[in-house]
Amino acid sequence: MAFQCQRDSYAREFTTTVVSCSPAELQTEGSNGKKEVLSGFHVVLEDTLLFPEGGGQPDDRGTINDISVLRVTRRGAQADHFTQTPLTPGTEVQVRVDWERRFDHMQQHSGQHLITAVADHLFGLKTTSWELGRLRSVIELDSPSVTAEQVAAIEQSVNEKIRDRLPVYVRELSLDDPGVEQVRGRGLPDDHAGPIRVVTIESVDSNMCCGTHVSNLSDLQVIKILGSEKGKKNKTNVTFLAGNRVLKWMEKSHSTEKALTALLKCGAEDHVEAVKKLQNSSKILQKNNLNLLRDLAVHIAHSLRNSPDWGGVVTLHRKEGDSEFMNIIANEIGSEETLLFLTVGEEKGAGLFLLAGPAEAVETLAPRVAEVLEGKGAGKKGRFQGKATKMSRRAEVQALLQDYVSTQSAEE
Repeated sequence: MAFQCQRDSYAREFTTTVVSCSPAELQTEGSNGKKEVLSGFHVVLEDTLLFPEGGGQPDDRGTINDISVLRVTRRGAQADHFTQTPLTPGTEVQVRVDWERRFDHMQQHSGQHLITAVADHLFGLKTTSWELGRLRSVIELDSPSVTAEQVAAIEQSVNEKIRDRLPVYVRELSLDDPGVEQVRGRGLPDDHAGPIRVVTIESVDSNMCCGTHVSNLSDLQVIKILGSEKGKKNKTNVTFLAGNRVLKWMEKSHSTEKALTALLKCGAEDHVEAVKKLQNSSKILQKNNLNLLRDLAVHIAHSLRNSPDWGGVVTLHRKEGDSEFMNIIANEIGSEETLLFLTVGEEKGAGLFLLAGPAEAVETLAPRVAEVLEGKGAGKKGRFQGKATKMSRRAEVQALLQDYVSTQSAEE
C-alpha cells in the first residue's frame, strides 16, 4: 500500500485516524554525542503524510495534532510514528510535515535518480548504492575511477534536463506486469507486498522506488557535483548537491570568500597565490625560529652548567619550547650526577616535562613526578619525558627531588 506521502509528495497537511498506540523506546544521539534512549510511543495511523525511512532516503519529521514526531519507520504495510505523548486509537488527527526537510529530500532523491540515469546512459556507470546525507549526498558507482571529464559531462547533461522541465511521474505495476522488466531497480524488500511503485523521469529513466520525488525536474533548480573519490571495493563515490542545498553552499562559499578577501587584502582570484606565499613565509619563519631555539637551548645549558648553584637539583621552566628544546639542554649538560627537571608550557596549565639524571634515581622518581603533575610519559637510561596537565605543581616536584637528593646524601 502506498502512503499519502507517496501519492502526493507536495501535500503539507493531512487528516487521518489513529489505529493504535503502544509503548516504545527510541535510541538517539544526545547533545554530548552519547547515545540516549527516549521513552515514548509508536503511533500507527490509517494513512500517513510522513515518509518512513527507506530506499536510501531518511524519514520525515512533522507533527500529529501538534505533537512532535521524532522518527518514522516502516513495518510491513504500516508506519510507526514515535512520539513522547500518547494518542487515543480512533481519534481523528491532523498530520503536518516539516516541509523544508521534505522538499530537501525530494530534491536530493530525484537528483540522485537523474544523475544515476545519466551516468549510466553516457558512460555505462552503474549505481550500486547511495546515501542522502545531512549536508551532501553520495552516489556509489560500480567503477574503480571516474574522470573529471566524465563528472563534468554528467553535470552538464543533468542540468540541461532540468532546464528542459521534464515531468516526473509515479505509477504502480503489478509483480507480473511485463513492464517490470524494463524498470531499473536493485530488488525489493523481503517484506514487500502489493504493487511495485515506479518513478519515471520522462524520456530519461524508470526506476523502482518508494521515496518522495518532485513532479518536474524544474523543481530541482540545479545540481552541482562536488567531485569524486575512491570508494570501497573498486567503487567510486560521487558527491553532489541539488536544489536549495546548492544555494546554501554558494552562500557559505561566498561568505568564506569575503572573509578571505578581507584577511588576505586581495581579490578572490588571488587567494590561492596569497595563501601559498603565506605558507612559504611561515615555513621560513618556523625554520629560523627552530634554529634560534636550538641556539638558545645550548646557551641555557652552558649557563646552567657554569652556575654557582650547579649540582643536586637543577630546574628550569620556559613558556616557549618543545621536547627537542629540553633534550638539547639535557644532552649539552650531560647530567649523570645531577637531577635535571625541565618544563615548557603555560605556568598553570598543560605542558611538557623532562627529568634527567642518574638512571636509578630517574627510574625511582619518574612515576611520582608524572603523578604530581597529573601527566604521563615514558623513558629509559636516565631520561624520562612526557605531558603534564598541572604545571602549577612544579614546586611540589622540585621539593620531591630535593628530598630525594638530601636522603641519598644523608645515607652516604
